[in-house]
Amino acid sequence: MSIKIDALDSALLAELAVDPRVPILELAQRLGVARNTVQARMKRLESSGAVRGYLPDVDLAAIGFGVHAFLGIEVDQNKMDAIVEALRDFPNVLEVHATTGRSDLLVRIAARSQQDLLAVVQRVHTIRGVKHTETMLALATPIEYRSLPLVEHVNDA
Repeated sequence: MSIKIDALDSALLAELAVDPRVPILELAQRLGVARNTVQARMKRLESSGAVRGYLPDVDLAAIGFGVHAFLGIEVDQNKMDAIVEALRDFPNVLEVHATTGRSDLLVRIAARSQQDLLAVVQRVHTIRGVKHTETMLALATPIEYRSLPLVEHVNDA
């Protein structure tokens, strides 16, 4: 479901991005609106699926997973769903995207070491229907995943 957001929604999302645990009353004060307005907007954003949750922002390197890679996987097309389901069982798999081009799937992986990454890649090769993989090691992440600039831009357009 797609919803239209306005400047207040953007401001609310910006505040939550900085501090997702901020109390409703404090949010209302920061934004200069009534507490009920903030509650109603949050409920609308949550029920529409625009806000999916308030998860902790975990620094994976800080907990020992400093090796990050992207794995392009070429698959037998009739096995795509089964391969995606198999990848759900890999705790090191952070994201899976269906893509165009040579690779059918692009998989983001976090590992403790290059040896750990190799073990994950070798395990992926045991999944029935995986034809070929290409591993791209991330050397740095100068821009982390973000959505706030886009949310803020929606109201500028």
